[in-house]
Amino acid sequence: MRFLVSQPLLVFISVLSLTRTQSTSAPITLSTEGITTTPEPNTTTLPETTTETTSVTPETTTTPAPTTTLTETTTETTSEITATPEITTAAAETTTLTTTVSTTAATTTPWTAPAIFYPFGAKAGDIEILENGGDTYYHVVFSTPFTYFGRTYNSIYVNNNGLLTFNHSLPETNPYPFPAYGAVDYIAPLLTDLNDLGIGKYSYQEYTSGSVLTRATQDINQYFPGRDFTASWVFVATWDYVRTWDMNVFNQHSGPAITVQAVLISDGGFSYIQIHYGDCAGIPAAVGAGYDTKGSTDYYQIHYDPYGGYSIPNLKNTTNVGVPGRWAFLVNNGSETVIGVQMKLQSFSNLAQRENSDAVLQIIKQELIKYGVSSKFELKLRKLQKINP
Repeated sequence: MRFLVSQPLLVFISVLSLTRTQSTSAPITLSTEGITTTPEPNTTTLPETTTETTSVTPETTTTPAPTTTLTETTTETTSEITATPEITTAAAETTTLTTTVSTTAATTTPWTAPAIFYPFGAKAGDIEILENGGDTYYHVVFSTPFTYFGRTYNSIYVNNNGLLTFNHSLPETNPYPFPAYGAVDYIAPLLTDLNDLGIGKYSYQEYTSGSVLTRATQDINQYFPGRDFTASWVFVATWDYVRTWDMNVFNQHSGPAITVQAVLISDGGFSYIQIHYGDCAGIPAAVGAGYDTKGSTDYYQIHYDPYGGYSIPNLKNTTNVGVPGRWAFLVNNGSETVIGVQMKLQSFSNLAQRENSDAVLQIIKQELIKYGVSSKFELKLRKLQKINP
């Protein structure tokens, strides 16, 4: 094979040969590409480079192609160097993913009770009783008497089974349908074997001032308008149980749970109760909820199931005041004083119509208040007799 080249081209090839000779000892792809025009044995150390040399050699005989070959070789060399950072980047992404998972696990959002609940627990300053399988109760003496359907009580029993009793403790009683016609006044947010569910706490606190009284005042005036009610005393009792015997699960509230609350509210005359339901996990025991009195003269049954409390998860959606999970009742029937008043009225309105008679009663009430009568009373029309046509 003969090459027809000019003298300047021979000089250039010699320079490339010299470059290869100097670079043979270093494994750099750029130097190997530079000697593709010389068929020396060292070329066989890189098979891919030799293949490219064979295809490029004919171009070298007509144009200064070695320069082009050198440029392409530089590009390939850069590509090989870039491959290493890709591996490094992959490793960096793996490290970042691991860190993210670890951070998420460490910042678990703590459990909070539904917004309808009044403050409870150690953070609220409650007295707490830890329950882990026994039948217990706590006797609480009131600082202010509470009137419950005409009977005034100075203390209450907070039982572990979701029951408040006024006359004596009942930590082992079973639920029964209302009316029970029993001998005890009681309030049952959720009467069942809570201690069989797992670890739990029941707690209580009495309030005579502060934001809890303000909140109670607002609630009662919303659900029972027209009384101008101002709470002067509140008692809050809460039961919080988790289906577990692991204290870590209980503290994190990470298992199925039952959380209920009773709130007793008074202004010294009128008395109210509120019952709150949060999560209520199904329980294989009879359940009852509501309130009852001695001889069942007054009672209300929210829920009763003698075969098992598997339907109680829905309690958090029930209500009688338009707020899911909340029930409110007036419980002071015996504390009202009824006074009969007979009067003659002349009116151009037909007082036999309810809206007209209510308007007249409001006018009378305002006149009485103007002359010093307390606003905490109601006027009800018992009888209306038309004398003249």
